[in-house]
Amino acid sequence: MSKTLITVAPTGAWPGKKENPNVPLTPKEIAADVYDCWKAGAAVAHLHMRDDEGKGTMNKNKFRETVEIIRGQCDIVLNLTTSGDLNATEETRMEHLIELKPELASFDAGSMNWMHSGLFLNPPQFLEKLGHVMQENGVKPEIEIFDAGMVYNALYYLKKGALKAPLHFQFVLGAAGGTAATVENLVYLKSLIPQDSTWSALGIGAGHLPIMLTALGMGGHIRVGMEDNVYYAKGQLAKSNAEFVSRTARLIKEANHEVATPEEARKILGLKK
Repeated sequence: MSKTLITVAPTGAWPGKKENPNVPLTPKEIAADVYDCWKAGAAVAHLHMRDDEGKGTMNKNKFRETVEIIRGQCDIVLNLTTSGDLNATEETRMEHLIELKPELASFDAGSMNWMHSGLFLNPPQFLEKLGHVMQENGVKPEIEIFDAGMVYNALYYLKKGALKAPLHFQFVLGAAGGTAATVENLVYLKSLIPQDSTWSALGIGAGHLPIMLTALGMGGHIRVGMEDNVYYAKGQLAKSNAEFVSRTARLIKEANHEVATPEEARKILGLKK
């Protein structure tokens, strides 16, 4: 049977408790949430950190504390963000990777107008350097795709040697400034990537379920969590990230697939624990 891996993104750089009081913000809250998601079937946890005011931060001490707690509780694959703080420097976006050496980390394959309010900058020189830093530290890039041009950027860095095949893509659909969360867009984006690639997809907000179901039908993997959507259903705030994971696991089984364990996810993605 086909194995489908579930990634949970519990926090992001937004939202906060105002949007949903169940969003985890502190290292202990995030770690406890990830443990519950692991028990519910999540194979990968994509982690952002928040500062003491609840804003996105690249503070490596927050990452270290959270990672240490999670690694002491379960074997979930850890995927650390390299973004989430628009004021971060190129150095602070990479130093936690060098110290903590997660199995996965995000590689945002281009710049964009973020949420129509600011610039999300990923200059060519930074991306090339980031790719090599990941290789030097045994970190596999999860290539974040917000529009089609980013796929072509990734293929360029593959040709340049900053990325190595097989590539793993995360299609992020529905972000303001990026590609809309439609079935047609996901099908198109998937058609652009190399055949030996692995891929996962998510829809932000109202695109959550349509993109999840489309990815499942197309044989892809799935990301869920409050980084992307705070509502479990229309008008109903999610009680926890584990609630999203549990539903996704049920749908995977209903589709006659199996939910991948962390060890199976490592094999699918070619990771070395």
